[in-house]
Parts: sequence; C-alpha cells; structure tokens
Amino acid sequence: MKIYRLMFVPALVAVLLAQPSRADDAEKAKEINGVCATCHGEFGQGGKKGEYPRIAGQRASYLADQLFSYRERRRINIPMFPYTQERELSDDDIRIISKYLAAIELPTQMPTFKGDEDALTRLLMTEKVMIIPRVEGDIAKGKAIYQSECANCHAKDGRGRSNFPMLVGQYTNYLMKQMEAYIKGERPHDDDKPKSGVLMPLKPQDLQDILAYLTTLQSSE
Repeated sequence: MKIYRLMFVPALVAVLLAQPSRADDAEKAKEINGVCATCHGEFGQGGKKGEYPRIAGQRASYLADQLFSYRERRRINIPMFPYTQERELSDDDIRIISKYLAAIELPTQMPTFKGDEDALTRLLMTEKVMIIPRVEGDIAKGKAIYQSECANCHAKDGRGRSNFPMLVGQYTNYLMKQMEAYIKGERPHDDDKPKSGVLMPLKPQDLQDILAYLTTLQSSE
C-alpha cells in the first residue's frame, strides 16, 4: 500500500502541473479582454447603446460556442473575423475569456457614494451599472408567449441554460435585431435550417411584447 501511494503522488503532481494556474488564466483573460473592451466595454457591459451586446455575466458555454462559430465562420459577423482569425484564438483562449466574462457581475442599481471617492472612482463605479430601461408593450401577453415558446431554452427567469444565452439584462434593441435576423434567415435560431423555428409565426408586436416582459425580470438588487 505504501509503495502504491508513493507511485501515485508523482503522477498526481504531474496532472496538477499540467493544468494552467488560475493566476495565469486571469492574466491571459485580462489581456484578451483588452481587445473585447474596444467594442463591449471594459466590464463587458456592451457599447453604443446596444450596438455591441452585453457579454458580462453571459453563460460561459454560450460565449464559447459563439466564439467557435465566429472563428469557424459558422456565424457571420464581419467585425469578429479579424479578432478570432488574425489573433488565432486557441481553444484554451476561448475557454479562458468565456469563463472570465461569465464571472463578471454588473450591478443593476446606481451606487451609493460615501463621499470620499475621487471623480475617476465614481465614474468607474457608475460605468459598471447595467440598467435596461423598460420598453413599451403588453407585458402579460409577452409573458405568455415567452413562457410558452422561449422558457424551455432560455429558462423561466430569462437567464438561459446550457448553451442557450441569458436574455434578461441584454439591450432590447440588440435582442430585437437578432430576432429579426432569425426571422429573415440571416442567422439560424433553434435549428440549422434558415427561416424556421419558434420565432417564425410571431408578429412584430409579439416580439415587442416579449421584450417588454423581459425588462421586468431584471433584478433591482
């Protein structure tokens, strides 16, 4: 038994050393995020009022899946090609940055200042706040459609599951743009066939009502 344990220890150490350290991962993630921040903001909060989506707090599995899709050109997004291809993001890079972004928590209410912060500190505290304004629409109808057609993949609370993204807390104009792209067949939705899926029977007002409902789900804590 003692001999077995002595043989096992070096093998275990070798396995542990083969794993990248958390410190190394954190530094690498910050380096990669420096490029992401150009469009998506330092904290992954998105930019230009939703032209670039919020990626902070998004599901890591979904982020990784989309980065793989950009890199392999399965999802067409011209601005993402130079980043994923010229940088040649490795599988490990994608894993690291996806976990890093998923771990960022953005507050949903304005900070309370103590009075001893300088102007830069206050600005940074404010920039991290992610508040999605309520939008017009029939909330009750939007809830009914969402819970019937969307909750199975995106969860009842809109926070997603598995490889399906979080919707709550996302810019509503970005979500509308993506839903329209699905309906036009410009981006596959819930299967690989263009112009098919659960969104196809929905009318523009139905989409608006869904967004109105989603804006009620954002936590105010």
